[in-house]
Amino acid sequence: MLLFYSLALALVLVLGAPYWLFRMATSGKYREGLGERLGFVPKRLAVRSGERVIWVHGVSVGELLAAARMIEDLRRELPAWRIVVSTTTRTGQALARQRFGMENVFYFPLDFAFAVRAYLRALKPRMLVLMETEFWPRLLVESRRAGIPVAVVNARISDRSWPRYLRLRFLWKRLLGSLALVLAQSETDLTRLRAIGAANVRYGGNLKYDIRAAEPAAVTLALAQRISPGTKVLVCGSTLEGEEEILLDAAPTDTLIILAPRHPERFEGVARLLERRDKPWVRRSQWMALSTPLGAGSVFLLDSIGELASVYSLATVAFVGGSLIAGGGHNPLEAAQFRVPVVMGPRYENFRAIVERLQAEDAVRIVHPSQVGKELTVLFSDEVRARAVGERAYSVFSSEAGATPRTVTALSEIVSGKA
Repeated sequence: MLLFYSLALALVLVLGAPYWLFRMATSGKYREGLGERLGFVPKRLAVRSGERVIWVHGVSVGELLAAARMIEDLRRELPAWRIVVSTTTRTGQALARQRFGMENVFYFPLDFAFAVRAYLRALKPRMLVLMETEFWPRLLVESRRAGIPVAVVNARISDRSWPRYLRLRFLWKRLLGSLALVLAQSETDLTRLRAIGAANVRYGGNLKYDIRAAEPAAVTLALAQRISPGTKVLVCGSTLEGEEEILLDAAPTDTLIILAPRHPERFEGVARLLERRDKPWVRRSQWMALSTPLGAGSVFLLDSIGELASVYSLATVAFVGGSLIAGGGHNPLEAAQFRVPVVMGPRYENFRAIVERLQAEDAVRIVHPSQVGKELTVLFSDEVRARAVGERAYSVFSSEAGATPRTVTALSEIVSGKA
């Protein structure tokens, strides 16, 4: 079956080669880190004699934000150990380099034996930590053969993926039956993971409840000084294509809109959209060098990576994107930690447990695209109601914390031989 998987993966890459090459030539999206993905281990990762390494893998920004505090605490718990971090996306890579240093960060290899083995030989990790559902068959098999314990933290199986996992549970059992540890986000995830044969599964909680914004980003400090007093601010975070137009049409005219598209490759497209609108606007990359104040009726394009989390602190109301279209939603807790009332669309399946927990406390507003304007108007005009929603969201955020210390303790026990 592993051979069949490798052949199928190779076929997908061959058939998709024209597309990938076109994207590399036109956008550079997949060009960066190509050698690393193919198993060419960068020299900056060189492991010194006797150095003990833990390899942590998270796909993109969301997983890395959830993992950041865990990694920092793990470094304090195991000061003599080196933690290296791999990512799949360019945005994740940029954030990881910023947080953990370029010498500890690399692109995740393609799931072929030659690429995976190259990293296992070079890093000689004492433990591999995978975030959420990064179940790569070849990586799991090669790690098992090399005697490397594999832990999956913040593990989850989404509603959309669950039927596929269940149909192939006889295969997943062979792959996941030797895992050293699986920490499930919720009781539902725990049940699902056990049902497909994962070993050593227990409840860990959701690391995303422990996300705390780091020191305010430079743009947050600048905005706090230059937004005109009394201006109502709508922060639209992690938006996907099609959502910006809805939000620009729906937002009350007397608000400052901060747009933060999810993917950097969309920054230029959103800028072109704003050029066609009748609202005054400015982009972060140009505005920071100016002293221009910002006021109601204008739009601020946050064309940067890693700054949205602290920018939420400036919001009167926040809209969390990827939820008006079939994007699965993004994390509402990033805004909830600042007591900001959150509005989302109905497509939040990637964060179902969190959203439903917030809904149970009347701490989030879920609306269909046609209702966005109405709900925003209500929250902006009724400060008492908006503040109450934000306070309830903060209470949920605070009460569910604690997954990080549980995770760090469990991982420390594995590498110290106590598990």
